[in-house]
Amino acid sequence: MFYASNMSRKLSLRCGVLVRELRRSKGMDQKELARRAGTEQPAISRIERDVHSPSLVTLNGILEAMGETLTVAPLSLQNPVPGGSNQSIAELRSDYRDLSPSERLAQAAHLSEIATGLAAEAEA
Repeated sequence: MFYASNMSRKLSLRCGVLVRELRRSKGMDQKELARRAGTEQPAISRIERDVHSPSLVTLNGILEAMGETLTVAPLSLQNPVPGGSNQSIAELRSDYRDLSPSERLAQAAHLSEIATGLAAEAEA
């Protein structure tokens, strides 16, 4: 999963979790991934810890070293979320803005409980 933030028109992607989880699922350690990607192990470590944000070219090279590729495409705010609900992103944002602070906290707590449960199931 990517975490994107847009501050001062500079888009930064936090992709450490993506790289780390994919690497682990492929049964590779950082040293092997670095060798395949033509870099050094400390560089992979910095990316996985989100200390360094690689360019899209570098990220794709790392993914290709694991037999994957990166796809980037714009998504209209008027379209439904891919793999999600039938509401558009704009509708979801509007619904969220309409919540009171306490309702937002309650929703965040509920989502946290769900995520904790899913993580526990994944480890079992």
